[in-house]
Amino acid sequence: MNKQLYVHFHSDEHHFVDKAWEWISQASELHMVKRTDFLDPRQAVIVTALVQKTDNVIVRFDGGYEGAERKRALISPDYHMDLEDMGIEVLSIVGGDSKFLTLTHGDFMGSILGLGMKRDKIGDIHVHESGCHCLVAAEASSYLHLQLQQVHKVAVQTEIIPLEQFKPTKVNLEEMHISVASLRMDGIVSDAFRLSRAKVLLPIKAGKCRVNWKVEEDPSKPLNEGDLISVQGLGRFKVLEVEGMSKKGRIRMKIGRFK
Repeated sequence: MNKQLYVHFHSDEHHFVDKAWEWISQASELHMVKRTDFLDPRQAVIVTALVQKTDNVIVRFDGGYEGAERKRALISPDYHMDLEDMGIEVLSIVGGDSKFLTLTHGDFMGSILGLGMKRDKIGDIHVHESGCHCLVAAEASSYLHLQLQQVHKVAVQTEIIPLEQFKPTKVNLEEMHISVASLRMDGIVSDAFRLSRAKVLLPIKAGKCRVNWKVEEDPSKPLNEGDLISVQGLGRFKVLEVEGMSKKGRIRMKIGRFK
């Protein structure tokens, strides 16, 4: 591929750029159709950008429901009839123990990955009061159905249910009001996770921080309303609103931390 494409992407993304470009080249030159694993939003942006550089290739994304964060992509020649099934199924997880009600998104994800399952085979996970609906690649659903017997030491039962029965949950954010000297990322991350600026600089400079799913290593990067920030090992939050200046000249903001 043209290595000049790399200038548009972070070095950590080059491996995925190579892989995506191979899918697109195969669709263009060999007339192959590729259904990918689940992609995160940043990977979907990369695929879209590369497809736009090719005249005879199209792409469709589907995460199993409207508003999905993680989606599978179908990359094909532009003449291809878009009748391909996206291969997404719903794994329903329930438990009779009262401790089941305390399980979190991370508990379900950890148990699934603990079975040796690749993250790429898992779409969005929605935890309800009565259970958990996990969107999974069809080729992985039977294995998970047979093997997943407990989550965080709580016994569970699983069932593969039709996609039409998938029940999404509303994202629950813990709203916080903070006051910062500037819109610099390091200062906002520091307040969001109640850590010193020195401590948040370590993961940022180590490439463990993402803004809108893109690796960001510059602590001084200004954040804007709507930005989604994730820091490996700490969690995620969203900038909900920049509310204005205080009498002391500080910037008042409202952020939402993902529970």
